[in-house]
Amino acid sequence: MDVEEIRQRLEFEPQALPLSASLLAKCHIDFNKVEQALAWLDSQPNHYIVTLSDPLYPPLLAQISDPPQVLFVKGSIESLVLPSIAIVGSRNASRGGLDMTADLARHLANQGFAITSGMATGIDGAAHKATLAVNGTTIAVLGCGVECIYPKRHQNLYHDIINTGCVISEYWPEIGPFAGNFPRRNRIVSGLSLGTVVVEASRKSGSLISARLAMEQNREVFAVPGSVLGGYSQGCHDLIKNGAKLVESAADIIEELGCLSDYHLEQLHLRYHIQDNGITDLPFPPLLASVGYETTSLDAVVEDSGKSIDLVLIQMLELELQGWVAAVPGGYVRLKRS
Repeated sequence: MDVEEIRQRLEFEPQALPLSASLLAKCHIDFNKVEQALAWLDSQPNHYIVTLSDPLYPPLLAQISDPPQVLFVKGSIESLVLPSIAIVGSRNASRGGLDMTADLARHLANQGFAITSGMATGIDGAAHKATLAVNGTTIAVLGCGVECIYPKRHQNLYHDIINTGCVISEYWPEIGPFAGNFPRRNRIVSGLSLGTVVVEASRKSGSLISARLAMEQNREVFAVPGSVLGGYSQGCHDLIKNGAKLVESAADIIEELGCLSDYHLEQLHLRYHIQDNGITDLPFPPLLASVGYETTSLDAVVEDSGKSIDLVLIQMLELELQGWVAAVPGGYVRLKRS
């Protein structure tokens, strides 16, 4: 979708704005913000505006009952292609909860899952950091604009996520962290993901909103049990009583979602008419020839290969899974000769 199409979508479809129906009926659309958003889009190569009709729009998110009409994405947009698992939980997590989160995130990332969370303190931050520590891909869904770092203490984490994954939001890039935004963003956290894992949540925890939304979206819900003392895991215990799968290790999640992950990738193959290639065969020769042994930007790959960006992203994922290339900050590097 080009800039003019995005402009028309933002101007003539006010439902693309993250406002309630009652406010939309009364509001005056500030088209200066539209121009500012488009200026933001052009300001950096890792800035994207993805609308619901765009082929780059995450297919799982498009299936929920109220998908965001517009997503602002900052970082590696190819992150949105990977099968994702959400990990959420308490902002005031215990050391045991943080350690459990890190262990789950590391193992899941090593199995090829992207880890999605909300970049909050506590469990969210631990999930992002552990994923980055094993060079995995992590996605942060913000309750503010993608240019607003919240909480401030996560400034370094924010930049690390952008280097290998992405931050996304349905709000204008400069929008601040208003309290009402966060429960609404939770539907995106769960909607992007094959399943949602809750680690350490009290009965009043906001992470239970993500779990409830995941159930409503017909996605898998997992919960880590904890001590019955103190009430720190009562929300998790309630989820387990109501049908969530009890999680003791990442194997419990992979056992449930492995087939769904394979199905997700198969659907991407069908969507973009990608043929399976044996590991010993040379896949997508023109595309592979566009990637050098030093970092090659995504824009350079698209230009050199002559393919559309959405097809390049899917085929680059296939090349990465087969070990021909690796995603690195700034683009891709080739790992082996043909």
